[in-house]
This record gives sequence, structure tokens and C-alpha cells, in this order.
Amino acid sequence: MSNIAVIGSGSWGTALGMVLADNGHSVRMWARRAEQIEEINTHKTNKRYLPNILLPENIHGYTEVNEAIKDTDIVVLAVPVKAIREETKKLLKTATKPLTIIHVSKGIEPGTQKRVSEMIEEEAVGFTTLKSVVALSGPSHAEEVSLRQPTTVTVSSLDSNAAMLAQDLFMNQSFRVYTHTDLVGVELGGALKNIIALVCGVTNGLGYGDNTKAAIMTRGLAEMTRIGVKLGADPLTFSGLSGLGDLIVTCTSVHSRNWRAGQMIGQGLSLDEVLEQMGMAVEGVRTTQAAYELAKVHQVEMPITAAIYKVLFNGVKPQEAAEELMGRVKKHEEEQLKDR
Repeated sequence: MSNIAVIGSGSWGTALGMVLADNGHSVRMWARRAEQIEEINTHKTNKRYLPNILLPENIHGYTEVNEAIKDTDIVVLAVPVKAIREETKKLLKTATKPLTIIHVSKGIEPGTQKRVSEMIEEEAVGFTTLKSVVALSGPSHAEEVSLRQPTTVTVSSLDSNAAMLAQDLFMNQSFRVYTHTDLVGVELGGALKNIIALVCGVTNGLGYGDNTKAAIMTRGLAEMTRIGVKLGADPLTFSGLSGLGDLIVTCTSVHSRNWRAGQMIGQGLSLDEVLEQMGMAVEGVRTTQAAYELAKVHQVEMPITAAIYKVLFNGVKPQEAAEELMGRVKKHEEEQLKDR
């Protein structure tokens, strides 16, 4: 059994910590807020993020990174994408041995258009304390994982041994883990589906039904695949757990932050109002900006992404964006993997 640090004690980090603890590992949860760590250590709960869940006894909380990663070379990085660079740098400065970092964040960085593993690798330049980076992705609501409901995910890395290590660490009867060789596709699928979930939420907020949702999900998958192929991903990856699987769960569930945020926008709230009410990261917002930039750089048509970008950042009304999408010029569906 291993000592494993989980950096980030939100709902997803806590749920994954529970999986690792169920497998017999000693789990060290890190969070900024002292009161949250005190709650974890004293009451074995994390009520703000996972109400009514009792944490295993072998989960312990820390407010100091050096204490959390002491005597471990395995770190689960479970922070919002906007915090990846800061926390990675902190980890690599503090570590006394090379780390395998298993990141579980789903997004793309606006401005640089970097995937999370690329951000981590960039921050590692000049350090000798990064061994490998693994991405864990797939259809997995933290609320259901914490209840030990059957869940399947995939892990991918440029280092196949690191991917298999992550598989061994997390795999159990209720949490099945596959390995995948397409790191680009796995990360892009997990990030881009958040954009489509936002749009599905918007359509729900507008009062549209299942026909609209099915159309958005299907055509959304097409544009996810188009940009993915352009960036070097295998198109088949987007039919797997980190693509279609995650798309389904995120676009159809009230557990999804992105879906809920989109629904509120469809009901007439501004982006600022939505983010204030959510109180948690809505990764699809920043990823929409990054994907819009990617589409322009690589000249790939992503009409659904462009539509929600206009709603989020240009003040276009959701109804107007929907009408613009429906009024696009005629296309052949078979061309969905081409740059059209």
C-alpha cells in the first residue's frame, strides 16, 4: 500500500481520495482552508462538497503541501485548471523525490491553448522532481463515486508504466479503470465535452426538449472530434469513455456544474451571476474561450462552440445564438470529421 497525496479537497478530489482509501492506501488530502482540513480530520466529513458522506479513517487532511507530500512520490492533482500551474510549481519546489502526478482536471488554458499535461510539463522545466504525468478522465460524477456506485474511467500517459500504476492504484469493484495510449484525445475529450454540456444546459433553460439535446450532443461530438483530429488525436478516442461517455454523463445530469450553469444562462442570468451562484469552478467557461481560440488558429469550424462563446463573452442572447445555429448553410453529415 502507498502513501498518496491528493492536492485539492473539492468534491472530485475527495471522492478519488475515498477510492484510494478503500484500496488500503494512506491518503493525505490538502486544502487551503484550515477549517475544511479540521473537519476532515475531526469528523471525517467534507460537507460543503460531499454532504452526508463519511470519509474512511485512512484519509487525513493537511494545510501544508510539504506535509501532504512527505514520504510519497505519487500525487493526485485535483484543482481547477486555472490553478494547475501554481500548484504544480509549488509541488515541484517542495518535493524531495521525483513525483508521478495524476491530474484529474478537465480543461484547456485560454491564451496558450495548452492541455493540462502540457501545462504541468512546462512548469517542470528546470526541476528534477517530475517523473511522469498521467491524465485520469471519463464519465464520473463525484457524488456517485463517493457512494461507491459502479463507475468506469480511463487513464493515459506518455509513460505506459505510469498509466498502469494509476490503474492499479484506483481499480476496485466499484471503480473500473482502463488504460489508453492517446493522451491528446483523452485530455481533449474531457475538456471539450464541458462546452457541449453548457449548451445542453442552455437549451434546457430555454425550454427545449430531448430532440434539441440529442442534436447538440451528436453535433457537439462531431466538432470535438474534428478539432481533436487536427491536434493529433485518434478519432476513435472520442467514441470512448473520455469522449462520448463523459459527454453523455455531463450533458444529461443535474450533477453537472456545466449543465447547471448553462441552464441558468438559458433562463436569463448573466455569466457573472451564474458564477457567483455556483461558487465552484465551471471549467466549460474558460475552455469555451480556449477552444474558440484553437478553432481560429487551426481553421476548424466549431459552430456550437462559437455560438456559446458569443453568449458567454459577446452578450448575444441564447435564443439568438440558437436561431443562428439552426440557420447555418446546408451540410452533409458525412463531412463531420472534416474541417467544415
